[in-house]
Amino acid sequence: MRAAGRSVRARVRDRVAASDPGLLRLTAGLRTVSAIALTLAVLSLSGAGVRHLVAGAMAAMVSTFAIREKQRTEQAVTLALGLPVALASVSLSALLSSRVIAGDVFFVVLIFCAVYSRRFGDRGTALGLIGFQVYFLSLFVGVTVSALPALYAVLGVAFACSALVRFALVPQTPTGTLDRMRRAFRARLAQLVAAQIELLDADPDELEKALDSVREGTARLHETALLIQGRLEDGTSDAAVARLVQRRVADAEIAAERLGLLLLAARSAERGHTLTLHLPGAPVPLGDRLPERDETTANLRRDLQALRMLVLRPVSADASTALAPVRNRLLGYRDEENLPVAPDTVQDVFRGVGEAARAVLGLRIALDGPQDESADTPATTRSREELDAEDAAIAGGEEGERPDAAPTGLDRPTTRAAVQVAVGSALAIVGGEFLSSQRWYWAVLTCWIVFINTASTGEILVKGYRRLLGTVLGVVAGIGLAGLVGHHTWTAFALVLVFIFAMFYTAPLSYTLMSFFVTAMVGLLYTLLHTYSAAVLVLRIEETALGAVCGVVAAALVLPVHTDRRTNELLGTVLARLAEVTDAAVDQLSGGAAADLLDKARDLDQALADLGASTQPLTHPITPLRARRDTVRYLVALLETCAYHARYLAATAELLPTHPSIAADPRLRGAGRRIGRNIEVIAAHVAGEPDAGRVETGPSIASMLSPGTSGTPRYGRVTDRVLRHLQRLDEAVAGLARPLDVPVATPEK
Repeated sequence: MRAAGRSVRARVRDRVAASDPGLLRLTAGLRTVSAIALTLAVLSLSGAGVRHLVAGAMAAMVSTFAIREKQRTEQAVTLALGLPVALASVSLSALLSSRVIAGDVFFVVLIFCAVYSRRFGDRGTALGLIGFQVYFLSLFVGVTVSALPALYAVLGVAFACSALVRFALVPQTPTGTLDRMRRAFRARLAQLVAAQIELLDADPDELEKALDSVREGTARLHETALLIQGRLEDGTSDAAVARLVQRRVADAEIAAERLGLLLLAARSAERGHTLTLHLPGAPVPLGDRLPERDETTANLRRDLQALRMLVLRPVSADASTALAPVRNRLLGYRDEENLPVAPDTVQDVFRGVGEAARAVLGLRIALDGPQDESADTPATTRSREELDAEDAAIAGGEEGERPDAAPTGLDRPTTRAAVQVAVGSALAIVGGEFLSSQRWYWAVLTCWIVFINTASTGEILVKGYRRLLGTVLGVVAGIGLAGLVGHHTWTAFALVLVFIFAMFYTAPLSYTLMSFFVTAMVGLLYTLLHTYSAAVLVLRIEETALGAVCGVVAAALVLPVHTDRRTNELLGTVLARLAEVTDAAVDQLSGGAAADLLDKARDLDQALADLGASTQPLTHPITPLRARRDTVRYLVALLETCAYHARYLAATAELLPTHPSIAADPRLRGAGRRIGRNIEVIAAHVAGEPDAGRVETGPSIASMLSPGTSGTPRYGRVTDRVLRHLQRLDEAVAGLARPLDVPVATPEK
């Protein structure tokens, strides 16, 4: 029973870890709710009134979520600086409460400064956010000069409770967050393998659904890998260990994605194209090779389940001994041991399982330390020796830095956004006053929020639409809850805490859902302040719509960054990063100097993630331009395909000093030139240079290799797999020409 209970707890823990990498959302929700609850407890014991309870709850929430630094010392400094900023903000609000015009002008100036302060990093962002939100808080509760001393005490209690929760009750360290992200990576890797098993077993009419699960699992695994990359520097004190973890995570991600492609090829009537894994709805040519209910398929299913077990099984002496035969069998496929008599595509899947098992072994060693080697077979020993050699090479490497030129003046995003938000807020104040002289600040708040984490007019439009939709739904819920709760103060506060937790937990997943919980919470706060009515919540919808419109107007007319311009800039960045990774990898595979390839590959991944986020206005379901939406999705899927092959080439190139079966081949440099030239031509057309040339197509990459010396294999020691990835990358880069309207040269006959 105890073993079964531990197994259930482990499965639940894995599911939670996979759904919330690093438990970032859970921690944010718990920390904010705990700070508010503690503040309410302290204030209620001191006999504070409802108005002060509401102010304390809002101040505790702001002082908790505004702090975003990763190191605890930096968090403490920012929190300490935040209190005087909050006191100054509430004081000025009270002093200007009777001077309408002066108060409005100051509010606009405060908004400009709060947005502009983002250029100073996390601390500037936090202090600006605290200053704005506390000023808004004072408008919400109606602070006067005579009430300032009591409100100072409330703010002090709120900040103190926030600090106590942050550093004692719900602590979060960079090391602990990184460790939880590693567990999340394992859990998501296991989920991806489970989806691949479903793909193996799926009937033809269920194949598309199973493939969607593999696509989702691949994307979620990639997302977690990027999160780990962003936390390695702060979460690991040893740079060599950080680079080792980075390498092992990259190996596991590439091996898992390749295994999915090999499975798709075994299920298809022809060799699978990587684009199929990245483009929902891509056609899958069905074949009749799998799933045949024969011994080969049963063994493949068994081995995939064994691979999943290797990923999830906790580290212990008993577990290591029990899994040794399984691990040895899977690693043996790398050396062609016990491969079944089957078509080449099916044998490739078994080889892919072996490579994935090697990646899992490397990941376990990097994260958990040395493993028991007593039961190793020669194939496992060879895999360990390869990993040890790679570890030594990584430990001896040095990490370089590539400073980027920063934009200046009005080209700086923070300056542009500050001007836009200030203009939009001024419009919102004027329009909001016409709607309500008492609650005009809701329009300003919406205008402020739609500019957060947006960079183009289209992104602001989509965010405004989502906030308005969430607000409308929240108003409906707020009306119902107000009738149920009535004047039961502590029941209402309990529901407020529930909604705040839900707000933070759902924020990264759905902005509409977050807005729903915010509006429902506001309805309860109005109930607590005895100012609730259905008319007030309807007014909130009107103010929200007005604020969203003002934000869109300001973004469209004041220093505008149109969606096309933004996406073209980011597309140019993606192409530049792709060229860097490809050129450096091909150069190293050809015998050139070693480069920091994994960091270059992660820069490419981040640039691609930024591009994907910026295209959301173009791919949103409400967009009327359906053909353009499909083209953008196809383009992003092609770029993800290019990134996958570039990642594989980068990872393979870094194996050159240590891997016995991979050696440099100078002939690759010439064969890879066409890819680099095509990327340059496409990037030039994106940058507005129509005379940049044409994309070249022609013979395969393999056929472009000049023959080796007499008596040697045609490709020397360059593996067929490297050539296949180069060929796929060449095809994907050439495929970018059509959606981008780049001319293609007709190959000579």
